[in-house]
Amino acid sequence: MKSTENIEKSSIFEKLFKLRENKTTVKTEILAGITTFITMAYIIIVNPNILRFAGMNLPGIKGEGAGAFTALNDPVVASVFAATCLTAAIGTFVMAFYANLPFAQAPGMGLNAFFTYSVCLGLGYTWQQALAAVFISGILFIIITLTSIREKIVDALPQNLKLAISGGIGLFIALIGFKGGGIIVSNKETLVAFGSLTSPSALVTLIGISITAIFMARKIKGSILIGIVITAIVGIPFEITKLAGVKIFSAPPSLAPTFMQFDFAGLLGSGAGKGVFSAIMSVVMVVITFSLVDLFDTIGTLVGTATKANMLDENGRVKNMNKALMSDALATTAGAIMGTSTVVTYVESTAGVAEGGRTGLTSATVGVLFLASLFFSGLVGIVPSEATAPALVIVGVLMMSSITKIDFEDFTEALPAFLTIAIMPFSYSIANGIAAGIIFYPIVKVATGRYKEVSPIVYVLAGLFIIRFIILP
Repeated sequence: MKSTENIEKSSIFEKLFKLRENKTTVKTEILAGITTFITMAYIIIVNPNILRFAGMNLPGIKGEGAGAFTALNDPVVASVFAATCLTAAIGTFVMAFYANLPFAQAPGMGLNAFFTYSVCLGLGYTWQQALAAVFISGILFIIITLTSIREKIVDALPQNLKLAISGGIGLFIALIGFKGGGIIVSNKETLVAFGSLTSPSALVTLIGISITAIFMARKIKGSILIGIVITAIVGIPFEITKLAGVKIFSAPPSLAPTFMQFDFAGLLGSGAGKGVFSAIMSVVMVVITFSLVDLFDTIGTLVGTATKANMLDENGRVKNMNKALMSDALATTAGAIMGTSTVVTYVESTAGVAEGGRTGLTSATVGVLFLASLFFSGLVGIVPSEATAPALVIVGVLMMSSITKIDFEDFTEALPAFLTIAIMPFSYSIANGIAAGIIFYPIVKVATGRYKEVSPIVYVLAGLFIIRFIILP
């Protein structure tokens, strides 16, 4: 036992990540990294299939369905796949070695939809122009991070809103899990409803939730990861986990079709079919929207997860917050260069943190696995959403405990907190939930004569969010 401890103390991992200071071990960190990766690996399949609808594909080459991985058929989609893996690896490595935090990064769900359906299909920009907008927003991130503006924004957030963010994320990722597992489905009359609980997808998900819950209740180490693996195996006889025809190894695709494919002239001109003034205003709002959504998705994940995991310093701040924000900024800029939409800190990082991940070794593990995915795209694609859905639901349970600390007796604190929690899952957006809380916080405080309790930064943010919703609803 002593020899093992001495090895841990003198290892390169200890020197790089300060494991003993953070009360963790190499084994725990690697296990946590694997858990985070498996939970978020869907992005390397989903992202190319969303961005191809923005025109990031070759005309005439069709996929085999919404869930089909089409990269091998289309060099542009393949390039987006490679950009997704490389960007996730780069951003996560920066988070690991610079910020020493257990958070992973990748192109954000929601932001890739905004890129495709709002910017390209809605406003009429080409994907090259949209990538230019993402690049500009990345540079903007870097500038405001260097000036510590982003960190000051986090410090200005009221404590009850921070707690609400954690609870809201819990509901949000649980909804993602229920939806991915076919337990919750859309309904024209009621918006959402139960899916068919006897369908293969729902059955596999329910079995996975049960298995993982039992392991968690018995406090078995690695419960979430074990649950994912067993659920994937359970999915084989249900034909949810598909093994037939899987090509395990393949060479990494070329980045050439999307690398540095910026169209700044078209973006800053009238490339969207508008007059010059209208085009400029449209670009400004697109960049601001990319910036605000990324800013608050990342802040929400960092604050919510760190609060739950007791990873705050003596002042109640996320450790190395500014370095974490810089990691995000650099990742977004790198992502635009390689050919993908805005990169965010992933809420699925909570799965690894729940498994005990506390340092950059967790995120370094995730980064290595993203690089490996370039060679094993078929193997990564084996794990179905029904196998990761239970993990998201269980982590949602863990995240919800923070709401017990919210002061619900003070209505001026309770209403913004409630809106933050409720709007996240109802609008399918972390950023929208934070926006709702920030907008209503000063409203109720001013109405009760308690305006001095509100930071000037919160007033500014509330105004920006209101303008954002009016101009780009």
